[in-house]
Amino acid sequence: MAGHSHWANIQRTKSKADARRGRVFSKWAKLIASAARVGGGDPDANLKLRYAIERARLDNMPKDSIDRAIKKGTGELGGAAPEEVLYEGYGPGGVAILIEALTDNRARTAPDLRMMMERAGGNLAAAGAVAWLFERKATFALQRRAVSEDEIMEWALEIGAEDVSTEEPEIYGVTADPAQFITIKTALERKGWKIEDAALRYVPKNMVAVDAETGRRLTDLIDTLEDYEDVQAVHTNADFAAA
Repeated sequence: MAGHSHWANIQRTKSKADARRGRVFSKWAKLIASAARVGGGDPDANLKLRYAIERARLDNMPKDSIDRAIKKGTGELGGAAPEEVLYEGYGPGGVAILIEALTDNRARTAPDLRMMMERAGGNLAAAGAVAWLFERKATFALQRRAVSEDEIMEWALEIGAEDVSTEEPEIYGVTADPAQFITIKTALERKGWKIEDAALRYVPKNMVAVDAETGRRLTDLIDTLEDYEDVQAVHTNADFAAA
């Protein structure tokens, strides 16, 4: 799997999300509403909804906000719940970019994203252009403090995780099949280990090294995309180690 840069990117994204809490809550509300629209409002019977709720709780989203988002998705509060769309493209330096979006108006979202990409020297591409460069995975970033490498390795083997990264100085990175997300997150909580981040992500199969200037332009583009209200997450195969 991708090594140092992938997990470093997760830490960078998490710190940015912490700095704009209100906007993060809005994104989780849309994700919850979308999941409830498709599969119903019972998280025990709707795995996608349960995942969305778990993500919101990890960012300390209030329970009443979660409940309102579920009711919006099931139609109890009126209004249209957004639909999921995956946009693909290329950023500065030819870096592959996947953009997870939730939108109630594709005719607005696609042109907006195209403009952002082109201003940064990139472009949107056709469906399938770069998605094959990524794999959908359940990913968990855990604080290294108070957990030994032997302990995390043994636990990961027992729980059925696919891989453990120990390359970052402050975190362990655990990767698993997406269907294992709830099982592994629950097991981690029972262990009492500090979870820095838990999500379903598109993990690059291989990384592309970027220089300092390209890295700066790409970071600016990612920030712009993540600030857009319809964007849930941005994934790239950029390796910022040399930037």
